[in-house]
Amino acid sequence: MKPAIILVAVAVLACCALIAGCTSPTAAEIKPVETPVMTSSGTIIPTSTPEPVATIDLVVTLPTEQFVDLQLTKDRTNGEIHLLYNGGKGEISIQNIQMKVTFPDGTVINQYMDDGKKPRRGDELIIPGTRGSDRCEVYVTSSGTVYKIMDQPLMSVRY
Repeated sequence: MKPAIILVAVAVLACCALIAGCTSPTAAEIKPVETPVMTSSGTIIPTSTPEPVATIDLVVTLPTEQFVDLQLTKDRTNGEIHLLYNGGKGEISIQNIQMKVTFPDGTVINQYMDDGKKPRRGDELIIPGTRGSDRCEVYVTSSGTVYKIMDQPLMSVRY
């Protein structure tokens, strides 16, 4: 009778392990897409290249109790990008403000207002931009949550 109980217990444990997924492989393999490459001899050799992963952060509006006033401008003469902090209803909960600028050549500059400290009214962040179209993203950390509040192209147009 004891071997039957042990056999039933082992069978139950094996079923539980299968249902829980404990028997699946631990490392998942992601295989990149293979692209054929033509050599000078006319033969095709498949090579693998990883596909880029697109990450999209949506622009959100801060909750009304955490709203702060930020003004983003670009100087038309020298291309400098200015981010001015004017305080607001939620200035108590603001922990930091970050500006990320992507230039037309793909170069990215990331800077925090007031070196990552809590910003104060009147603080300004200035990043030297280009005379072309620069993409500017502004992130605000409020009450431990990071919000992307601006994402816009800035152009320097001279009249």
